[in-house]
Amino acid sequence: MKFSVDKHEKYVVLKLDESKFTNDNTPKLKSEFILLNAEGYHNIVLDLSSIEQCDDSQDLSSLLVGDRLCKNANGLFIVTGIGDTVAKILEMSNLDQSLTIVAKLDEATDLIFMEEIEKELLGSVDKD
Repeated sequence: MKFSVDKHEKYVVLKLDESKFTNDNTPKLKSEFILLNAEGYHNIVLDLSSIEQCDDSQDLSSLLVGDRLCKNANGLFIVTGIGDTVAKILEMSNLDQSLTIVAKLDEATDLIFMEEIEKELLGSVDKD
């Protein structure tokens, strides 16, 4: 599976450079989520803008792994750049109800920074 990783201080962007999302390439994606989480990245943005084909919801089960890892680490897992084909499968499998999905990358980063600010503010209130 071809992908690029763009690491930032508060989050990491994982962009898939494949046209198909299949059971053949999702194990590598799951491994990458686990590795990034172990490195301390609690906020992961997955950019699926290159994906044009996805055969079934089983192929998308790796997204639940990323979501669970981030939630357990008190972070966010955000999926962006979803095309019509993937959107239909997410909807049919109800994964669209459990995942955080935004249209564009800048919306994902805004959401992460809002969450981080909120955590800092709540943390400062707890200390008083």
